[in-house]
Order: sequence, then structure tokens, then C-alpha cells
Amino acid sequence: MIRPISLGGLKAVVWTDVVQTFSMFGALVLVAVKGTIDLGGSDVVFRSAWETGRLERPNFDINPTTRHTLWSQLIGGFVYWLQTNAVSQNMIQRYLSLPSVKAGRRALWIFVFGVCLLMALCSYCGLLIYATYQNCDPLTTKLAKAKDQLLPLFVMDILGELPGLPGLFVAGVFSAALSSLSTCLNSMSAVILEDFVKPYVKKPLSPLAINWIMRSVVVGVGALCAALVFVVEKMGTVLQLTMSLEAITNGPLLGTFTLGILIPWVESRSALTGGIVGVLFMSWLSLKAQYAVATGAITYPHKQMSVEECSYEFDRSALNATVTSSVAAEDIFPLFRVCYMWYTFLGAAVTILVSLACTLVYGRNDPKTVAPDLLAGFVRRYVYGGEGEEASGSGCNSNGKEVKARLNNSAGSCNHDEILKESQL
Repeated sequence: MIRPISLGGLKAVVWTDVVQTFSMFGALVLVAVKGTIDLGGSDVVFRSAWETGRLERPNFDINPTTRHTLWSQLIGGFVYWLQTNAVSQNMIQRYLSLPSVKAGRRALWIFVFGVCLLMALCSYCGLLIYATYQNCDPLTTKLAKAKDQLLPLFVMDILGELPGLPGLFVAGVFSAALSSLSTCLNSMSAVILEDFVKPYVKKPLSPLAINWIMRSVVVGVGALCAALVFVVEKMGTVLQLTMSLEAITNGPLLGTFTLGILIPWVESRSALTGGIVGVLFMSWLSLKAQYAVATGAITYPHKQMSVEECSYEFDRSALNATVTSSVAAEDIFPLFRVCYMWYTFLGAAVTILVSLACTLVYGRNDPKTVAPDLLAGFVRRYVYGGEGEEASGSGCNSNGKEVKARLNNSAGSCNHDEILKESQL
């Protein structure tokens, strides 16, 4: 995967994503259909889940430490996906590679539909696994040593006798991982080139030098990601770990963009200070909370499982075993118990609040020195009035002279061809 990305750039990433998406959906659909047929129909799956409390009504608890409430899913989930679709370098790079805003919107709607379908398939497969093992829990019997092993075990049980199909599932699983990894590697190489290399070189880089720099970054970051696999496997469930660690940068990044779009009175030093504080705060919160989960200091209640109908022998002494932690539950700092779904929201909120507080030290920025097309519509109308509407969409840079020229002449244009060329390197 690292070699194609380093050689092919964004085009290679897009085409590999297409192939991997079909592999991923194909594997999930195959498992869902075959498992449902073996179990006797989808009504068996949903009836089993409902009767044993696996399907629940929404939890309206406003306590942020309660795991997976309606509010954490709606508000926290909305902020998380807002950052992913509106601010993330991975998505912005793809928007810029499209020929028009209309094409970008169409691609975004397709992405939203695909994500919703993927989540529905994953949720159904989870219910299917429970219905299959509800009277012989593999985790209790230690047939599976971690929750992430349940799906592979289920696949081998239902597809093991069909040559090639377990391999298809493995390809789908790897496709899901490699699709995200390829996107991040390509975006990371572009960010490092534009923000950490070009500003500090005296002469313009040649195309050959740019290619070598981006390829080196892809190889280096890819090797680091591969090495971190040995750390991640000891840090708890992948979903919570991913969302928790992503929030370290995603929250402050969303907060910084929100400041730029909605609060132009905050100047750059205040925004930078807020971003740094946001990253430090979220690093402390995410890493400490995840460490507490990994060591067993923070645990979450599990629904009761049964082993009454197991057809194989296992060590029953494990049924009465208890897991102890060196840290007492009451010694855990309350903030570490906040549901991970709130982390991106917290990171953005801390960044915005600290940045606003820093305006008392650094002073306020003149909002009219900000390009109108960088502001939200209602903010632009408030700051510029009618002139802002005429000037919006007419330029790229945000220095005061260009803004003034655009307000006077309504002239200027973005070099989209140059942006597209750089995004495809």
C-alpha cells in the first residue's frame, strides 16, 4: 500500500479506495446474508436482540459521563462528523480535486449514504453475531480473547467450509483499514510539504524534489503506523481508541476553523494559543482516559451472557474470575469518565474559549482585514454589509490590501488549477 501511494499520488489513492470499498461492502454483505440464512431469518436476529435488551430505547440522560446517550450520539456525533467532512485535510483535498462545487456536493452526499449503509451493515452483523452466540459466549469461554476477534470467528464458523470465502472476508477487512490509511498517508505528505517544507526553503522546489519529499514522508509515516500496531492492540477496543486519539487534533482543528469562519475578531496569535492549549488539554484527557480503560481502572457494565449451550469444553474456573486494578475506581479523575463521543466537541470548545480569552491579552483583530469569502454568510453581511456580498467568492488570499482592492473593484480570482495540481501530487 505504501509503494502505490508514494508513486501514484492522489489518483492512486482514489482508485484504490474504489476497489477497497467494493471489497469491504462485498465482504459485509456476504457475511450478513449467509449468517441470516443459517440462523433462520432476520426476524430471529431482531427478536433475540430485543428480548435480551440488546436493542434499547434512547437514553435521555444528560450526564456526559454516561456512555452512549441520545445527546452524545446526536451532538457529539454531529461535531465529530462535521470535523471529518468540513475541516479534515483528507476530505478537503478531495473536494479541491473535483471540477466544481456541485461535483463536491454530489460526492459528499454519496459519501454520507455510503457511511450510513456501512454503519447499518456493521450494526446488523453485530446483532447477528450475538444471536448466533447468545447461549455460548466465545469471550466468556476464551475461544475469542478480544471483542475484535468475534467477527473473524463468526466468519470461520459460517464460511469455513466454503473455499475462498473466508479469504474474501479477510480482503474486505484489510480493505477497510488500508482505505483509511492510504487517505491519511497521502494527505499527511501534502500537509508536510506545504506547511513544513516550502515555507522554509529559499528557492522553489523542483518537481523531482517535491516527489521525493512526498514519497519519503509516505514511507516514513507508513512505517511508523505499522510499528504502532503493536501498541494499539493493547489499548482497548479500536473504535473508542480511534475516536479518542483523533480528538487530540480534530477538536482544536475544528475550533480554529470555527474561529476563522464565525469570529473574525480573534487574531492569529489568540487562535494559535487556543489551538496549542486545546491540543495539550485533549492529549492529557484522551491519553489518561484511554490508559485508565486499558488498565481496567475504568470499566463499563456488560450485559449478561450465557454459556449453557456450549458444545465444547472450556475452563469454567474463568467464570468466577475477577479482574482487579491497581487504581481504585473512586480515585479516577471525573473528567476521564466523560464519554469519548464528546471529545471532539470538548477540544473545539476549549480552543474557542481560550482563544476568546486571549483577545484580552493580544487585542482584537479588525474583521474587515479578513477576506469576505472566508467568512460565513451572516458574518460577512454583518461585517461588510452589501460590499461583502459583492466581493465574496472573488479571491483566495486574506491580506488587508487584497481585501480592500476587491471591495473597491470586485475583482480577483482563485487559481483553482494550481490548487488541483498540488492536490494531485
